[in-house]
Amino acid sequence: MSANHPIELLRFNTCGSVDDGKSTLIGRLLYDSKSIMEDQMEALERSADITGGGQINLANLTDGLRAEREQGITIDVAYRYFATPRRKFIVADTPGHVQYTRNMVTGASTANLSIVLVDARQGVIEQTRRHTYIAALLGIPHLVIAVNKMDLVDWSEERFLQIRDEIEGFLPKLDVFKDVKFIPLSALNGDNVVSLSDKTPWYVGPALLGHLETVHIASDWNLSAFRLPVQWVNRPNNPTDKALHDFRGLSGQIAGGILKRGQKVMILPSGVKSIVKDIWTYDGSIEEAFSPQSVTLCLADDLDVSRGDMIVGMESLPGMGTELRARVCWMAPRPLQAGRKYLLKHGTQTVQAIVTKLESRIDFDTLEPVPDSAELAMNGIGQVGIRTAKPLVFDGYTTNRLTGAFILIEPGTNATVGAGMLYPPTEAVKPEYNDFAI
Repeated sequence: MSANHPIELLRFNTCGSVDDGKSTLIGRLLYDSKSIMEDQMEALERSADITGGGQINLANLTDGLRAEREQGITIDVAYRYFATPRRKFIVADTPGHVQYTRNMVTGASTANLSIVLVDARQGVIEQTRRHTYIAALLGIPHLVIAVNKMDLVDWSEERFLQIRDEIEGFLPKLDVFKDVKFIPLSALNGDNVVSLSDKTPWYVGPALLGHLETVHIASDWNLSAFRLPVQWVNRPNNPTDKALHDFRGLSGQIAGGILKRGQKVMILPSGVKSIVKDIWTYDGSIEEAFSPQSVTLCLADDLDVSRGDMIVGMESLPGMGTELRARVCWMAPRPLQAGRKYLLKHGTQTVQAIVTKLESRIDFDTLEPVPDSAELAMNGIGQVGIRTAKPLVFDGYTTNRLTGAFILIEPGTNATVGAGMLYPPTEAVKPEYNDFAI
């Protein structure tokens, strides 16, 4: 790649049930792609005595906690970084236990692609449906179903097709993935992981790494509607530098769309409008910027803008209101119940909020909502109504993963107790724009 065309970064996570081989698969990817440093290899050899038998356990590349190694399970989310000549990767190894669903949500929240492992012997189980549903809920655009341990079913094409057909039976209920790839493999032995195996002549498709290197992700970012949550107001306040004496910029990460000099924008929730005079990055002034760049923009007018405000393009306005509906993954031991008060962090602002209604929870056996639930237990996912103390400027999560996401924080302990995905704004929250001449 030339300097003008930097190597793309793909973020992906692995998930699945206990002992499906998630950590081993990542270890195999790192090992066979020669992405293991010498000191990592030495540590891997030293840790062989923990897992028994004196054999190198590739899972230990990600299972860093001693408790994980002793039990042979993944507890915490482990991130690993590697690269090939074609692409850079950040991979999150997420736990398979039901009680660690919240960890899986955390690890997958920024992923472009999710790998759901299925044990060829066990087939599709509740955790398969749960993790596929969560990948869809989080808006992950690309899905890989890795049918692992195919060597233990004698590389049976019939078994592979049976698993594929069962998963394809419930995928239409999710209907969010841009593409779904089914790959038969053996993470332990390396078949179809980095290179194609001669044990699957019936499989016509790439090895896992080949798919990760070529899956199209350039269009994953929302470039259709400009959004910039203001993180801070940039005032250098340097009296010795006359060029910066009057500088006032609005800094943040672009959450969606494209920004150009001369573009007309609106600041919400105030509704005032201005023109983009200049766009700055670390490398200096630029003509245009796009998601997910971090920028400082200067407006033509001296307006009252502060942290928590959102600068948006005029071509497509977001929702704005205090009555919200969302899906929530509950992360706290104390169940979620209607009437509880929390702090809601959305983008760069934090507001007081109350859960007004628990509309339903998801039954992972059927992937159907169960209405009129009294509470939402830890690791459960449900649909809720929320009222905020101040209007929230937002998009639906399916439209924009950055402006449509939030977390709930318990006052007093400051613990994160829930991760939420907002539904698209209804017309009920649009009338507040009627006062703003566009």
